[in-house]
Amino acid sequence: MAEISAKDVMALRNKTGLSMMACKAAMVEAGGDPEKAEEILRKQLKGKMDTKTDRAAGEGRIAVGRSREAATIVEVRAETDFTAKNEKFITAVQKIADLALEAHPGDVPVSPAMTKIIDELRISTGENISFARGHKIAQDPASGGFGSYVHHDGKTGVLVQAEGDVSEEKLKDVCMHITAVTPRPMGVTVNDVPADLADKERRFRIAQAMESGKPQQIAEKMVEGAMKKFFEERALMEQPFVRDESKKIKDVLGPKTTIVAFFRWQVGEAN
Repeated sequence: MAEISAKDVMALRNKTGLSMMACKAAMVEAGGDPEKAEEILRKQLKGKMDTKTDRAAGEGRIAVGRSREAATIVEVRAETDFTAKNEKFITAVQKIADLALEAHPGDVPVSPAMTKIIDELRISTGENISFARGHKIAQDPASGGFGSYVHHDGKTGVLVQAEGDVSEEKLKDVCMHITAVTPRPMGVTVNDVPADLADKERRFRIAQAMESGKPQQIAEKMVEGAMKKFFEERALMEQPFVRDESKKIKDVLGPKTTIVAFFRWQVGEAN
């Protein structure tokens, strides 16, 4: 039987967050091989962890991965704010965002490497840790680039894709704007604002005008004027910049930069 040192058991404990007794038993079963012992613990405890997947995971973190040709945004959820603020969790979520760069553009599926990281977190925290969503965008570096910002609490993150004369500093300013601005932008231009959202707003305003005694035809004409402002308030390029409201976002970027797409994700919101 291989000799199991207290140092090796402690190293396994620090890595997994499990008890000394559980770690020593796994080391004995693995014949002193730390990697095999970790795999034994993962197999033993994953089933127990899976019984907790019905518990709400309302906390978590957003992370962004970047390379010259691509960028990703991911959300990983946890049960408690304590875990979401833990340095080990923060590092793990960033690793998952970086691994997402290996996926095809579009929605990112959970890879085996990501699953391993999530399982390790579930074992060490005892919480229902889950990969909520991920998305990858790709672009020829010669045609543009990316901007990103993750708020200090990790609960809101923004990823922007741009073409033309791209300034990293300006794109970060735009990302911070998207994080903070109210109302939240729903499209890049007025033409990108979702039609169902606009129709719902139009019907609501017409109903309000008619309730005040206006005939339907008059109410519809009144509302069309107000809808112009509604679209501008929700189109990113038309919004006043939060740090200098004398400028619109299109003025901040300049005529040589075009926003192609943006993603504003917040922990716990509906996919």
